[in-house]
Amino acid sequence: MAEPSSSTSETTPETGSYAIVEASGQQFWLQANRYYDLDRLHAEVDSTITIDKVLLIKNGNDATVGKPYVQGASVELKVMAHRRGQKVIVYKMRPKKKTRRKNGHRQELTRVMVESISVGGKAIS
Repeated sequence: MAEPSSSTSETTPETGSYAIVEASGQQFWLQANRYYDLDRLHAEVDSTITIDKVLLIKNGNDATVGKPYVQGASVELKVMAHRRGQKVIVYKMRPKKKTRRKNGHRQELTRVMVESISVGGKAIS
């Protein structure tokens, strides 16, 4: 039987650095140099946003959990574009009453790129 190969050089969510932040009333798992879609933010395209509501930071094997937020931690985001999400169809029907209502919804989103995750002014990724 062959032994399973283990590649430790890749940055997977278990070994790489990431941060869990609170934005738009939701919690997001953010990694550096990746883009994410958040609810519409009031910011211009190509501007930089700083999120200070960091709940958890993991850097390799070291994890820091906030109570409720990590002190001195921040995530720098660059606004790439303002977009709209996929259409969601809302269909309500009351059986035997001949009542039907169909409605569509597209969520307003902002696509952001994570530029850096920092703790105490020192960037970890």
